[in-house]
Amino acid sequence: MKRTTGLWLLIGLFGYAILPWYALRRGFWSFEWLAQFGEEASAPALFNVLNFGRFWLAPAGLALLAAGLLLAVNAPVKRARLTALAAFTGLLMTALQGLVIGQHGPRAFGDLLAFGGMESGQPGFGAGAFVVLLALLFILTTAISAMGRGRGDAFVVGLIGLIISLVGVFVFYPVLHILIRAFETPEGISLTAFLPRLFSADIWGLGCLSGASSCGPGVNSVVLAILTGATSTLLGLAFALIFTRTDFRAKKLLRLLTVIPIVTPPFVIGLALILLFGRTGAVTEIFANLFGMEKSRWIYGFGGVYLAQVLSFTPIAFLVLIGVVEGVSPSMEEASQTLNADRWQTFRYVSWPLMRPGLANAFLLGFIESLADFGNPLVLGGNFDVLSTEIYFSIVGTVADASGTAVLSIALLMLTLGAFLIQRQWVGKKSYATVTGKADSGRHAALSTGVKWASYATALPWAAFTAVVYSMIIFGSFVKLWGYDNSFTLFHYIRAFGIKHTAHGWKFSGVAWDSFFTTLTIASIAAPLTALLGLATAYLLVRQKFAGKNVFEFSTMLSFAIPGTVIGVSYILAFNFPPIELTGTAIILVIVFVFRNMPVGVRGGIAAMSQLDSSLDEASITLGANSFTTARRVIAPLLGPAILAALTYSFVRAMTSVSAVIFLVSAKHNMATSFIVGRVENGEFGIAIAYSAVLIVTMITAIVLLQLLIGRRTLRAADRVET
Repeated sequence: MKRTTGLWLLIGLFGYAILPWYALRRGFWSFEWLAQFGEEASAPALFNVLNFGRFWLAPAGLALLAAGLLLAVNAPVKRARLTALAAFTGLLMTALQGLVIGQHGPRAFGDLLAFGGMESGQPGFGAGAFVVLLALLFILTTAISAMGRGRGDAFVVGLIGLIISLVGVFVFYPVLHILIRAFETPEGISLTAFLPRLFSADIWGLGCLSGASSCGPGVNSVVLAILTGATSTLLGLAFALIFTRTDFRAKKLLRLLTVIPIVTPPFVIGLALILLFGRTGAVTEIFANLFGMEKSRWIYGFGGVYLAQVLSFTPIAFLVLIGVVEGVSPSMEEASQTLNADRWQTFRYVSWPLMRPGLANAFLLGFIESLADFGNPLVLGGNFDVLSTEIYFSIVGTVADASGTAVLSIALLMLTLGAFLIQRQWVGKKSYATVTGKADSGRHAALSTGVKWASYATALPWAAFTAVVYSMIIFGSFVKLWGYDNSFTLFHYIRAFGIKHTAHGWKFSGVAWDSFFTTLTIASIAAPLTALLGLATAYLLVRQKFAGKNVFEFSTMLSFAIPGTVIGVSYILAFNFPPIELTGTAIILVIVFVFRNMPVGVRGGIAAMSQLDSSLDEASITLGANSFTTARRVIAPLLGPAILAALTYSFVRAMTSVSAVIFLVSAKHNMATSFIVGRVENGEFGIAIAYSAVLIVTMITAIVLLQLLIGRRTLRAADRVET
């Protein structure tokens, strides 16, 4: 304990006495603070206390001093308890002063705290505060491990403390701001006004049933989500049955058509549908010329959004259900047929019941994804209002309504969180186990003729339609003006990604390069951080036992249930003011991607680590390795597939996400999806589609490279293990 505590004590003292405590206007990495060392704007905490009278920063330094003095105490347990108390007090007091004293003075207890300079306020935390808080956190966790908690393993307890702190700051803290803002009224905080606003007719109105007016965005969102979830599950099951239970020859092509939408920006399908069914769309023109049908705008509304969402989320249902269909025990199906059941009866009474949890899971995933979808309703919604777009327009409108936005966000969060809880509790408690630990040989029963042709009739036309939609993405980027001038051109690609040779050398002249490079950089930083945090969390959940493990798991998975629009709004409300000011920076974009995509890394890591026998850990520890060395040298090399899945998913989502980042981008840090949305709003569909095509190619290339890289490392790791 002494050595680890001493190391973090030195790090904390460095942050307290050397690094600037507050955030700097030009950023920490400009290093201008070195030339201005000791000035008020860039002073470390020690100078702020001694020279500028900010006494409220003293508890952090006193906690570090106390931890250093306690190293001289000989009784280990007593030393650990007192050190934990000192570190916890320092953490608590530092966090409280940051929350209470804002940029323009105290946020609460103004009359009581109007002395000693507190009334003038303070900026947000900077590098010094971050290093000191991190040091105090690890001094605390080291002391807790020395008290015998977590089997006395400082690495495990420190990892638990770090993940809890990160989730608390970047998931629960922002959501708490939404909850608080939802109670605000022009007259102040009102507890009684919240529920009437949350359940008002403006959100849950049923006027569409009587034909008098449209339904509220809450009702529209639920109806759309139910239909999207049911349709995508049905189509996903048809694809899964064809892929696993038939001799269909073009299975690879079928698999490609179901996976491509995953690497496609969410609103691109909406653009392709406009090219097909808009007023100047290809299909609209054909029907108008052949049958004299009037050109309409039916694609803008419920029908268009529903069609786009089914196209977007059917691949997710397929990926869930293909494993479910393959997991049905062949021996049980053979037993059914041995007892004279025909193929239909076997499917109905044996296979179908065993698929039900997977079907429910696929439906709930489609339901949640539909509720959280922002891109398709934004492009195709028209007068069909849903909660995700209403949240966006309420915060970016001519008059921003933070309180109304918070109420809408809670309504959407209530729906997604409810579906998430149902998915975990109802589906998770039902047992459909068929794995007994013995080898389950045999072949799956063939589909009955009716089920087989029903699957073909359902999936193949949809696959053909998907192919047509995606061909429009490619075709639409090479025509001058869709519907009016369909002549071939490279203008859109040149304008977006042009390169010119000037007197000073080659220059990236295209208008999309800045956002493209920013997106690549942020996605490349966020992907490994997401994988690292997700797999570290999975390691704790699979390999360690500690109090509150179930709550810990739920909190790390919660961000999956929070829609992107809610995350974006909550980050604006939480990180636009001290103590943590991040809006307008690249850091906030990295953070939002890490914590939005972390659950995928967690679930992938849990699945992979569950297949590694715990005797590997025990053998490593028996040979003298600690938990950190065991995780780094034994477990990590065997997690190639899980690492690949986490890296791939987080990179793709960072490249294609729009619902959260559209609130957080800035002129300096613009993302590809935000740039494309801007082009769509300006009617520049050609550039938007050309940019989307470049993104798709970029992501496919990155996925292939990651697969080659991780695959090679996995083989070398396996060779070492075998040797």
